[in-house]
Amino acid sequence: MDVAHKDHLLAAFHGLLGATALLLCVLAEALVFALQRSAALYLVPVTAMLLLSRYRRRGAAGRGIGIGLVDFSCLKPPRRLRLPVAALREHMELIGCFDRGSIEFMTDAIRSSGMGNETYFPPALHYLPPASTHAHAVQEAHMLFFPALDGLFAKTRVPPSAVGALVVNCSGFCPGPSLASVIASRYGMRSDLRTFNLSGMGCSAGSVGVDVAAGVLRAHAASYALVVSAEILTVGWYCGKDRGKLLLNCNFRTGCSAALLTNSVGAQVKYRLRNVTRTNTTANDRSYRAGYREEDDDGITGFTLGQGVGRMVSELLRAHLVTLSISILPWREKLNYTAALLVSMRRRGQDKLAGSSSGASAALMPDFRAAADHFCLPSSGKPMILRLGKGLGLSEREMEAALMTFHRFGNQSAASLWYQLAYLEAKGRVRKGDTVWQLGIGSGLKANSLVWERVAVAGGRHGRNALGPWMECIHQYPVWE
Repeated sequence: MDVAHKDHLLAAFHGLLGATALLLCVLAEALVFALQRSAALYLVPVTAMLLLSRYRRRGAAGRGIGIGLVDFSCLKPPRRLRLPVAALREHMELIGCFDRGSIEFMTDAIRSSGMGNETYFPPALHYLPPASTHAHAVQEAHMLFFPALDGLFAKTRVPPSAVGALVVNCSGFCPGPSLASVIASRYGMRSDLRTFNLSGMGCSAGSVGVDVAAGVLRAHAASYALVVSAEILTVGWYCGKDRGKLLLNCNFRTGCSAALLTNSVGAQVKYRLRNVTRTNTTANDRSYRAGYREEDDDGITGFTLGQGVGRMVSELLRAHLVTLSISILPWREKLNYTAALLVSMRRRGQDKLAGSSSGASAALMPDFRAAADHFCLPSSGKPMILRLGKGLGLSEREMEAALMTFHRFGNQSAASLWYQLAYLEAKGRVRKGDTVWQLGIGSGLKANSLVWERVAVAGGRHGRNALGPWMECIHQYPVWE
């Protein structure tokens, strides 16, 4: 059995052990409560919970030795690619492939999404008509990848020859040679480089890429792993009339991120990877069809957001958050949530026996602010960000990074989570010891979470460059309408 397989089985065993122990503790607490035994007996499940929490922290630390984030870089596209909303509307009118109803629909969708006037389109989509050729898509990849990687290598002072694994995320464009090969060729990377090219995973691909890179670092003799996330819009532009497909024209914009991971004991890292949790509901047909790339009635290919996608995402998140909460919530919050859940179940049982109904009540949710100090959420537009944030019990300030990133840069797919972290750093909010939760949701459907702990002292090690893509505009944010 290889090392990667053993690591997977060990992680599954620890997850099952934790869930079983938590269930036994809850049942024991409920039994003591039902039998109205001595108050001292309440300490038994609590003590067991404490011992379990200590064991899991030590086990997680042992399994995650050396997996740290050295640094990351986010591309700020050149200003010539900027496309304000009014200019985009004029551009769509001049293209000639959209009817008046489609133009009005996209304009209203953009204005209601919370997007500002500083977002960017790739060069090929500025043409009249847009150029959606393979050659233009490759040029866009070069424009995205190389500046972001040049910035990362300059910040970290780690040469490309030291990278042992490369993971590239791009959902809609998968050329040959692969995008990973494009990067390896450009930087003359070593011959034993392990390359991975992920496609079709949507906005959750960045978290998947980090998980893949961390697995390679644990399983092989590689000191550094590089994760690059971008979306090639040149081949994703939809010129039809299906409104379910037109929405992607409204939200997605140009961007790219690059993150450098390491398992080297002596390396200086900014963040330590504390948890990776992945959940998918792909086996459910409705979930599988919630986001789908297909041709419309006129034979034009586009990505469709299916009916009921909001409901399917809600079901996915409920399953994902249950798994995540077991792993990252402190024991106090687990006990508080368990007690609240028991009280809620008891009240519903009493109401049922009395034949009365208090109406539909909101689903109980643990307080994730007890486990994370900062939040990076899916950049799917202001209404969806607010809905998700309020469902998690977050304040407007805790949703600020997601809202402002969408306002300034739009939805950059998997790269958006890194632009949000860059926003938090530019604001000086992430301090040593703070925990950052990155949540990505992608087609399939799948939800993936990364939890990072800041281990480096926050400071201006790179001066103004530390502000990244927010360098010239951070003083203008937040912007509240």
